[in-house]
Amino acid sequence: MSQDIRDFVPPTCELLAFGEPTHQEPAFPLLRNTLFARLVELGFRSIALESDRVAALTVDDYVRHGIGSLDEVMRTGFSHFGDLAANRELVAWMRDYNASRPPAERVAFYGFDAPLDNTSAPSPRRYLEFARDYLRLETDIADLAGEDERWHRDEAILDPAMSPGDTEEARRLQALADDLLNTLHARAPELISATSAAEWRRAAVHLTAALGLLRYHRQSARRVDETTRISGLLATRDVLMTENIRDIRDIEAQRGPTLLYGHNVHLQRNLSTMPMAGMILRWYGAGAILSALFGNRFTFLAGSLGPSPTGLADNEPAEAGLQRHSITWGLFPAAGMTATPAGPTSDRSYFPLEQETIDGADAILHIAQSGALVAGDA
Repeated sequence: MSQDIRDFVPPTCELLAFGEPTHQEPAFPLLRNTLFARLVELGFRSIALESDRVAALTVDDYVRHGIGSLDEVMRTGFSHFGDLAANRELVAWMRDYNASRPPAERVAFYGFDAPLDNTSAPSPRRYLEFARDYLRLETDIADLAGEDERWHRDEAILDPAMSPGDTEEARRLQALADDLLNTLHARAPELISATSAAEWRRAAVHLTAALGLLRYHRQSARRVDETTRISGLLATRDVLMTENIRDIRDIEAQRGPTLLYGHNVHLQRNLSTMPMAGMILRWYGAGAILSALFGNRFTFLAGSLGPSPTGLADNEPAEAGLQRHSITWGLFPAAGMTATPAGPTSDRSYFPLEQETIDGADAILHIAQSGALVAGDA
């Protein structure tokens, strides 16, 4: 029988990771919004999405403190999926929820990703400059970093020979970022006293992003076979996701658990795989790392779309007609489920559930039918 999200949140849970099998199915973020509202009733006080952590600071300022406007934060607060209607609904709901509550009870918004993808990543310059300015230093970073375009262009990731990641300038920027982070911690008492703990953390978040981008660019410059190089890029990104999530939990530990929302390949417990340009890429995602580090404090809810894993077909859906959309879905225990082959799809970001993913999940949220499907999706 279909069950409620409350059935899959053990008392030990600090991180509930809800994965989606594709970024192109709007029913998943719609369901996420409904599930998060229920989880808030259970004491959850934060949500973290697969989007840039630095940009998400703008969204959190809005939902917790009313700074800015909804239109503005949707435009500037997301590196990924800011144009999704469900994300706009989530941000608006969080602002409405928080408006009448004291600060300690307000729900917080985070991103746990960086502003990058498989083919591009920005310069670390502006992140380093933010931290430098917070520390009131005079260090010239722009000349050392050079033009932003040399970092951000696709060739910098796709062609190791075009990457600035293993240059003398990149190594000097790495050393500078380490020095800035050391200074930030060494002067923490006076800095927090002069500004605030929130402003100090904001600078730390920018430095974490800069260091992550420098590692990503360094990996892109490696002269190894392409499968190893690209798999390393994916692993580097997920390590940065893990660092961000662990820091988020440090902040939220005394307030309540956190809902994570992103692609299954980032959140599942098993080894992640992805076909690309004739290669089979393999790496451990953030969920696999967090599961090893958090143990029973980590729970994984796998999203499933299309052909049902064996054991789901005879069960009735949990709900239908959700949020003005016709969505037939069910939430089920993962134990005893077996994978079935996926039908054809033109969406390269869709990953049907593998048996290893099912075996590593605590529950399956399966969408069998959706009136919210993007036109042309399988």
